[in-house]
Amino acid sequence: MNIEKYPSRLLENAVNEFSKLPGIGRKSALRLVLHLLRQEKEAAEALGNSLIQLRNEIKRCKVCYNLSDTDICRICASQARNRTVICVVENVRDVMLFENTNQYNGLYHVLGGVISPIDGIGPSDLEIECLIERSEDPEVKEIILALPATMEGDTTNFYIYRKLKEKSVKVTTLSRGVAVGDDLEYTDEITLGRSLVNRIPYENTPGL
Repeated sequence: MNIEKYPSRLLENAVNEFSKLPGIGRKSALRLVLHLLRQEKEAAEALGNSLIQLRNEIKRCKVCYNLSDTDICRICASQARNRTVICVVENVRDVMLFENTNQYNGLYHVLGGVISPIDGIGPSDLEIECLIERSEDPEVKEIILALPATMEGDTTNFYIYRKLKEKSVKVTTLSRGVAVGDDLEYTDEITLGRSLVNRIPYENTPGL
C-alpha cells in the first residue's frame, strides 16, 4: 500500500477533507486543492465563505421540505403554480430534474428518501405523514407519485397509495417511460417530461 507523502500538513489536511466528498478520490482531491492554490486568494475565500453560508443559512421549506433560503420556498410561495397538484419526489435533486423538464407547474413534496428496511429507513423516517395532511386540503385534487422505478421506490409508492386510498384525492404515477430499476437522475429530461405528462392512475400500474 503506497502512502502519499505531502510537503505540507495543511495541504494534506485539505486533501483529506476534499476526498470525503462523494465521487472524489485522493488524486482528484489533490488536483482540486492544487487548482485552488493557483487561484487568487479571493477565489478560495469566496468558495469557503459560500460553503459556510450555505451550511449555516440553508433551510427546509416548512411546506414541501425543499431546500430554500426562506421558511417557505419560492415554489410553494408562488401564486403562479398549480396548487391542485402535488408531485411526490425522493429528494431535492428530483425537484430540480422536474423543473428542468418545463412540463410541470404544480407543487412538490420532498420525502427525504425512500423506504428501505435494509438501510434501516422506515415510513416514520420520511416526510409521509405531513404529505397525508397536505392531501386533506380541499384545494389539492391530485398526488403524483414520482419516485424512482426501483424496488424501494415502488415499495414507498405502494405504502403512500394505501395511506391515500380512502382520501378524495386522485393518485397517479409516472408512465413507464422511466426504465425499471432507474433513478430519476439518470433519465433524460425529454423522457422524464413525457412520463410526467402521460402519467397514469396508480391503480393501473403494471404488476400492482
